Amino acid sequence: MARTSWKTLDGRPPRIIAHRGASGYRPEHTLEAFALALAQGADMLEPDLVASRDGVLFARHDFGLADSTDVASRPQFAARAREVGGVHDWWIGDFDAQEIAMLRATQPMPGRGHRHDGEFGIASFGALLDLVAQANRERDVPAVIEAEVKQADDAVLSAFARELESRGLAGEPSWVWVECFDHDFLRRAHERCGNPCVALLEPEGEWLRGDPRLRELARWSRGVAPRKDTLRDAAGRDTGWVAAAHDLGLEVHAWTFRDDQGFAPFATPAAELAAAFALGVDALFCDFPDTALAARAALVRT
Repeated sequence: MARTSWKTLDGRPPRIIAHRGASGYRPEHTLEAFALALAQGADMLEPDLVASRDGVLFARHDFGLADSTDVASRPQFAARAREVGGVHDWWIGDFDAQEIAMLRATQPMPGRGHRHDGEFGIASFGALLDLVAQANRERDVPAVIEAEVKQADDAVLSAFARELESRGLAGEPSWVWVECFDHDFLRRAHERCGNPCVALLEPEGEWLRGDPRLRELARWSRGVAPRKDTLRDAAGRDTGWVAAAHDLGLEVHAWTFRDDQGFAPFATPAAELAAAFALGVDALFCDFPDTALAARAALVRT
């Protein structure tokens, strides 16, 4: 790309992260959603990881299966539903990997179509690693998986490490990165596996510009991932947050950009994306990767 005025930490074009795959077009976290994102040209893929009863990692955002799979229509699993914390659902930790493989994905996001409900299976982390490894053999620049571990416990860390180590994907040069809201867990993952880490930041944690906790994260984390509205005020103006993180040597991966919701105060999703690029955001979580890629390409042409 010819443009040289990017304000990212390394001066390179911001990377487009396919959030749960091309989840604006296919049921999220399916191999088909991730494959579509790769075909569209996404730089990175972001799966969430949760564990089955027998310790296999699957790409799912929630521990409950009712919203994103057809489990409720499966008579053999009717008695498996139970209430946890006042929520009645089918919980992934009550199913083994073979049972989860029987399920089919559905669209969990309100307002999005259900055309592909029931077409695709539930992706294991291992299957996703294999998909991307195959794709990377044909890419000049490898696609990166930035995996969010949802269960911050030692058993899940061991399962995660085994998947990486069995494929030679542990270590700093790997195209698998790890992210988590639990920073103690994230540091343990970094110490055990050595892969690049990105610390997800809870908005409720009031991560203000220059927060001393950011300086501590900068000692070992590659970057931080704040919610996008941390980076601008209600009128869309720069709060200086990205520049302050860059001063600490931290990349900023902002979440989440969607074509069909949440782009106010900007008039269009493209305008919101352009504003994020102008801030110097290093990577953007996007449900519609092709929209973000087109917005980035439009700036390169100007």
